Amino acid sequence: MNPSTTCLSSTFNVGEKSITPKAMPVSVLAMAGQKLHDMGNISREDFDDPVSLDEIINGLFLGNLAAATHMETLKNYNITHILTLDSVPLPKHITEASFLTTKFIQIADMPKEDVLHHLDSCVEFISSARITGHNILVHCYFGVSRSSTAVIAYIMKSHNLDYQTAFELVKSKRRFVQPNVGFAAQLKLWRRMGCTIDNHYQKYKIYRLRLAGEQVRKAKILPQSFSNIIKSDPAITQENPEPIVYRCRKCRRVLASKSHVLTHMPKIQISSSNGTNNVTDNQKQSTKLVEQIPTQTRKVSLTATSTSNSNGQLSMITSPERIDVNKSMEPCQNILFIEPIAWMRHIVTSTQGKLNCPKCEQKLGNFSWINGCQCPCGEEVSPAFYLIPSKVELSKAVQNVQTTL
Repeated sequence: MNPSTTCLSSTFNVGEKSITPKAMPVSVLAMAGQKLHDMGNISREDFDDPVSLDEIINGLFLGNLAAATHMETLKNYNITHILTLDSVPLPKHITEASFLTTKFIQIADMPKEDVLHHLDSCVEFISSARITGHNILVHCYFGVSRSSTAVIAYIMKSHNLDYQTAFELVKSKRRFVQPNVGFAAQLKLWRRMGCTIDNHYQKYKIYRLRLAGEQVRKAKILPQSFSNIIKSDPAITQENPEPIVYRCRKCRRVLASKSHVLTHMPKIQISSSNGTNNVTDNQKQSTKLVEQIPTQTRKVSLTATSTSNSNGQLSMITSPERIDVNKSMEPCQNILFIEPIAWMRHIVTSTQGKLNCPKCEQKLGNFSWINGCQCPCGEEVSPAFYLIPSKVELSKAVQNVQTTL
């Protein structure tokens, strides 16, 4: 028999303990063991067979699929709870084991996947295990992205940490953890909402709209599961109506409340002294940097621009061109972007169309689930439901609200 294909049972060091994984080729053990210590490119082959798990904090383990399916490993580490974030559930001999409590969340490791709405249940499951003194293993296929997202969420909430601090803590225990860019952004949003789901938080509303837009792009209609993003008609009689509303300028029909408005900041425009836009690639990069400056510090105009000298190096020179950062201090008023509201016709069955007043049929604006809309300020909003400011008026007090269908 070729020695390179000989199978045997061998010990494999994981963390502070040595365990005996399932029989596998010697060459695979040697190669995979080496790759686990290599911080270069990570591929599926790196994690196919070797059991890999690390204890992040007392009783909380983060690992790969091999660890979750290796019964001896689970017993050696006294693991009684398993949280799986993967495309398929664990095999029955694991889920039906008498000493194990398992939870399965079906999710792919893709940036557009919605992990945000699973974070609360993940944290709750991890907490329920640890509060009773049990050990829990959180895993996905590699133990790199999906499972680390759940563990980072738990650390953020239980230790009251921001994303970066929690990420660094977890990474210090398991060096190749790395939530994909979409999951990282969702963790940061979750933190801004207080490590929970806040339905009134504007950035969350926009996040939900983008999820819905992606589903409409695939199905060409709004799925029933997203029907709750369509807000109730503010013109219908309410016990406690909002004090500030937008009305149709022609017939005065109530169209939206102030809380329905989705504000956005105008893009920073780079203009020259003769009033024309002259945007180079270098200046676009400078604009991106300016957009990262905290709002309270944006009180000066930049009067320098970058150019390349004969050696190809960037240098700063005085220029009449400037970035007027003061213009980005206030929300844009060019277009009134709002949430989808029940009076809007065809928004459930069409991908785009016109928005007409439900009472007088005056055209008020447009909607587009897929293409969105580019505001005159340059900001692109998608999906977009917008009213033309000249077609509506702001009412600062709602009196004698009646049903006006």
